[in-house]
Amino acid sequence: MHLHEYFANTSGTGILATADSGGRVDVAIYAKPHVLENDTVAFIMRDRLTHANLQSNPHAAYLFLAEGEGREGLRLFLEKIREDDDSELIAAMTRRHLSPEKDRELGPKFIVVFRITNQLPLVGAGN
Repeated sequence: MHLHEYFANTSGTGILATADSGGRVDVAIYAKPHVLENDTVAFIMRDRLTHANLQSNPHAAYLFLAEGEGREGLRLFLEKIREDDDSELIAAMTRRHLSPEKDRELGPKFIVVFRITNQLPLVGAGN
């Protein structure tokens, strides 16, 4: 199944892990990625620790734990290839809308695009 279909049809919880240039790791709950073309995905993020880590270390991992019984899901190994702060593009891609005041209060947003370097099931090494 293509990732776009997978995320459109599967509910669950996502976790994005990053590390700074010194190897100090951070993990954060993140929504499903926006699946783009050519093995790329994007996340909208605020200027917090995850975003700061990606300024000095472009590597990340995304774990998606699907809802239901058992251990279903996937792991995506990622490398940042670009980011953008285009407010119109961010607005078009935003899934959860806050009031304009609350949105401004939470700080700037960025679209961060990653190349998928590897994809594995949640458990095991895959094929």
